[in-house]
Order: sequence, then C-alpha cells, then structure tokens
Amino acid sequence: MKFIIKKEAYVFIGLFSLLFTSCLQEQKTAYLARDNNKNETLQKAFSNELISTIAYLDSLSESDNIKASEKHYVNARFHFKKAEPVLAFVDSENYKFLNQPNILKVEEEDATDIKINNPTGFQVLEEEIFTETPDFKSIADHAVKTKIRLELIEKNLNFNYIKPYHVLWMIRDQIIRTALTGITGFDSPVLEQSLTEGQITYSALETYLSIYKDEFNDETLYKAWHQAIEKAISELTGDFNSFNRYAFIKSNTHKNLELWNKTVSDWKVKFPFTKAINNDATSLFSKNTFNLNHFSDYNDSLTSAKVALGKTLFFETELSASKSISCATCHIPEKGYTDGLAISKGVTRNSPTLLYAGLQKGFFYDNRAGSLEGQIVSVINNENEFHSDLKGFENAIKHNPEYIEAFKTAFNDSIKQDYIRHAIASFIRSLAPFNSKFDNNINDLENSLNISEINGFNLFTGKAKCATCHFAPLFNGTVPTTFKETEMELIGVPKTNDSIHAEIDGDLGRFDLFHTPERKHFFKTTTVRNVAKTGPYMHNGVFKSLEEVLNFYNKGGGAGLGIALENQTLPPDALNLTSTEIQDIIAFLKSLTDENENSESI
Repeated sequence: MKFIIKKEAYVFIGLFSLLFTSCLQEQKTAYLARDNNKNETLQKAFSNELISTIAYLDSLSESDNIKASEKHYVNARFHFKKAEPVLAFVDSENYKFLNQPNILKVEEEDATDIKINNPTGFQVLEEEIFTETPDFKSIADHAVKTKIRLELIEKNLNFNYIKPYHVLWMIRDQIIRTALTGITGFDSPVLEQSLTEGQITYSALETYLSIYKDEFNDETLYKAWHQAIEKAISELTGDFNSFNRYAFIKSNTHKNLELWNKTVSDWKVKFPFTKAINNDATSLFSKNTFNLNHFSDYNDSLTSAKVALGKTLFFETELSASKSISCATCHIPEKGYTDGLAISKGVTRNSPTLLYAGLQKGFFYDNRAGSLEGQIVSVINNENEFHSDLKGFENAIKHNPEYIEAFKTAFNDSIKQDYIRHAIASFIRSLAPFNSKFDNNINDLENSLNISEINGFNLFTGKAKCATCHFAPLFNGTVPTTFKETEMELIGVPKTNDSIHAEIDGDLGRFDLFHTPERKHFFKTTTVRNVAKTGPYMHNGVFKSLEEVLNFYNKGGGAGLGIALENQTLPPDALNLTSTEIQDIIAFLKSLTDENENSESI
C-alpha cells in the first residue's frame, strides 16, 4: 500500500495519450524488418526502451523547473512501461526495486540479518514531483539512483537463453499484471494514470509479439492477438474511479488467457515447470488457477487420500495434551473456519480463516512461519494451545488400525510425524473452492451479480484502493504476479472501537519476532474471501461489523483517527466514500462467500 497524494491540478492524460498514440503508430512498422535472431531483436527493442527511460531520467536529475520535471518524469515513465513486460519477467527483482511503493523496505532473514532501506524508483519520484513543494535535490537523488539501476540492467543484457515458452510466459504475466495491479492504481499513486499505462503495456505486448510472428503456424491466431490487443486498448479509457474493472477482466483478461492457451498449442510449446499460475489456466478466479506446489515446501500432488486423512486429523482431539481440543476448536467450518470470537481461547489474537490459507507465503498474523506445516507444528507445540508434540501423537496412534491403513493409503508408509503435519496441511490447502457468487459470475457460470455488487468490486479495485493490499484474485496480501511474498501492513488498528479517543492496540505484531523498531504494529494482510462469515475483524477483533471496518478505512486508518504512527502504510487521507459506495463494497465482499466452503478442491 502506498501513500496517495491527491493533486487534482496535475492530470497528464493528454501528454500520456499523445505519447501513446504516436508510439502505437510507430510500432506497427518498427519490426517488419527483423533480425534473423528474434532474441536479438527483442533485446534491441527492450534496450531501446531502457535507453530512452535513462535519458529522460538524466534530464530529470538536472532539472530545477517543476513543469520540466513533470514532463521528464512522464516521458521516462512512458518508456519504462513499454519495457515493463520484458523487464518484469527477465529481472523481477530489479523491476520490483524500480517500481516499489514509497514505503520503508525492511528485510528480516533472522535477528542477525536485518536490512532497512529507504525506497526509490518511479513511485517515489511520482510522489516527490507531483506535490505542492517539490524538493529538487531529493528528486535528483532518486532520479540518479533509478537511472543507475537501469544502466546496470541495460549493460548486462543477455537474451540468448530466451525460448518460445519464456516469451509466452512474459506475455501472460503482463496480461495478469495489468488486471491485478495495473488497473488498480497500485503503481500510479498520484497521477492515477493506470488506464493509459495499461494501454501502453498492451501496445508493448503487440510489439514484442510481432518479433515472434514466425512462431505462429496459424496466421489467424496472430491476427486474433492483434484484434484482442486493440480491443483491450480501446477499453482502457475513461475515468479511473468509474472504470469497469469487472467487465474488463471478463471480456479481456480471461479472453486473452484463452487466446494464450491456443497459442501454446499452436507454437507446440512444452513448459519445463509450472509457475504460480497453472499453465492451462483460463481464469484468474478458479480452483484450477493456482499451482499449489508454488506455495508449499512439498513438491507433490494433493491427493484425495491425503486430504481425507488430514481432515480426520483436523478434528482429532488426541493431538492436544488435554485431549479436548482440535484444530476445529478455533477453526469452525460453519464460521468460515474461524471461531467467531474477538480473541481465541488460549491465544492473544483473533482466529483467522483457514479458507485459502494455503495460497500465501507467510503464516500467523506476524508471518513468523513460512509454511502451513511450520504453522501446524507451532500450534501443536504451543503451551497455550495444544501443548503437545507430534512425537507423542505418533506414539498414541501408531497401533490404531484405522490410522495405520489411512497413512499407508496416503503415503504408502507407516505413521510418521512429517506425514501428520503434511496431511493436515493438505486438508487446509484443499480449502480453496473458488465457487462464490462472484467467482461464478466472473467465470460466466451464472449471471446473478447485481449492480451494487459489481460497483463494489470496481470500488474495491479502484477508488477505495483496497486491492492495492488485498490483491485479487486471492484478496490477501500475496503480491501478483510472482506470488512470492505475502505482505504485512501497518494500518493503525485501534485498541477499542472509539473514533473520538482512539489509541493504538498494544499488540506489537511483527516487532515481537526480531524487535525491529520499524516493524511495530505490522500484521499480515489476510484474505477477505468469506469475510461475511469470519467476523469480528482485525487481529484483535475490534470491529464487529463490515460497516465498522469500512468506516475505519474511509477515515484513513489509524492516522485518520489521530493515532500517530510514523510508518503507517495505509494512506492517511480520507477515501471520501459515500454511504452508498460503502454499502456497495460490503455487497461485493458478501458475494465472495463460497457456496460450499467445505468442499475440498483437488
């Protein structure tokens, strides 16, 4: 999440559009005469965009005139976006560095290896330039740092390894990026030029696809790409707040994924492995979208036998020392796998849902566990929870004929501790049905969403900026498109629901793990799927209703309530949502309730 500085005076639609239109005309003939080596052509096209970006950043670093600085930034940003599809794929870490939010970056490997870095790059520059009192020295500093990083990338380019499947992954990643972060305003925090930037990146896809035109066996398929890209570009227009993101994803993103799969067949591509998104996915909101192994330390299949055994163990009270509690004690299926309490018994925090819990990269509210298996062991060992251990449970059931047979069926082996935790984790990973009313509608399985629910999704992913932390389609903090990190945020959750005399809750969150001062009150961004069933809300259960949650965000979080927190990641400005808009967002959130969340999706 980023700080949003609203400056109505600075609207650069005209300049962006002018640059985009002229570039679109040029690109149609730019690569008709290509090198024999397509990878060399791709590298040259990409390199040219980096060189142009660098040149404008260089001019920006030397500018002391605000209008000139604004123009240099817009030009640099334009060419950076033209390079984005390739850069984000071939060098995701540098892309992330160059396009990071304007918030402090803290990396904690362990207590002895903590790195704290101030952000830099395009989002920082945008917020530094488009403000009433620009600091030209600071702007120059960030422009130089950004330029140097780009120069390093350009100097070390080597595309010799690129194969057709890399190109196809690159194309798909950008289609997904545009839908999940591009049109949400994630990386255009001030200008909100997300729609025009979406046009730019789609035009870049056409440029890069043209280089590999010879890969197409079916010429009509190549023409279909041209038509699809032209359609997407034509629809990425209008006002940021009123843009219909729901319609765009249905009629463009998902159709593009279908076209992409046809191209995979036409190119006769075989992928060497599967990334976070399954290689045959045609929807972003389906139980077939995600590769579960990407989110797991276990590179194996989720079998019905493992899930069935894990479900039995999930309800097994013998796992606890008291023989009276099980996983289901705090994670009740009928309550969205929560317990309905503000603070769960025996712990100090609210019980989070386990639905879609397998599709994240961090566990517990403070991200202290890196896997479901690790979380399970921690709960079982915790003296305030199970106060037990897997070895004791293994000994207790090793002569049980039903368990002996179940473990043999699931793992083709005898009962072992590792299998116990993996079986429970497998059951939890299966709890991702993607069969809510919203999912069924965006996948064209039914047509039952009302105007309020659609407006709510568009507000959630637009004006309200919810989706810049709760990223679709998981609606948690796991960041697209690589899905390698589950973010934590400091939003300033109050101790009580008192907006007049608000004070920060005493739970220090992530800070308690490594005692990093910059991580006080940071908590993981959990999913809002099935949120209608999982109240009360926040890590301390302070809010009893979704209306209370939305009012908190609408005021600007803790900062909006007067709680002074230096590193709050939630924009402190009021969202200025109307009561109708709040109700629309709530209607959308309720549409994320799965029809039968107990149905395991294998």
